[in-house]
Amino acid sequence: MKIMVFSDTHGNIRPALEMIARMQASEIDIDHIIHCGDYYRDGQAIEEETGIPVTAVRGNCDGQREREFKILETSAGKILITHGHAENVKFSLVKLYYLALDNGCVAACYGHTHVADKRKEGDVLLLNPGSLTHPRGGSRPSCALLVADPGRPLTAGLLEY
Repeated sequence: MKIMVFSDTHGNIRPALEMIARMQASEIDIDHIIHCGDYYRDGQAIEEETGIPVTAVRGNCDGQREREFKILETSAGKILITHGHAENVKFSLVKLYYLALDNGCVAACYGHTHVADKRKEGDVLLLNPGSLTHPRGGSRPSCALLVADPGRPLTAGLLEY
């Protein structure tokens, strides 16, 4: 199962659609898409445009103040999806890490910082795809690709636009 991960599109899905088209042109079939918030409706629009199922959460720019997260079940384990503002990811990933652990997840996908980051804490992969439309801190426009195959650990790669 191949999963594209986007965050912080802020109303501009064109680069996300282009990245999906690039994957498909390289004969990489995308089975699912994760959208980590800001803007929730962008996840819905991507699903309508591509026909690929999307799991999306709301972020602070969607008016979401409280913690919201969803869990995606894959053959490689559960993936927690959140925007990250309620977990204070701009300052520390500790709350995110424990939220993933408490929910038995092998990974946590988040956004909010607009900066791509991939790291492993214990047995949990913490993945921020960055932003294709509004990268910050000198980072490049980016997204991520997760690969979840039965009997194999979840793998992730960051992709620049």
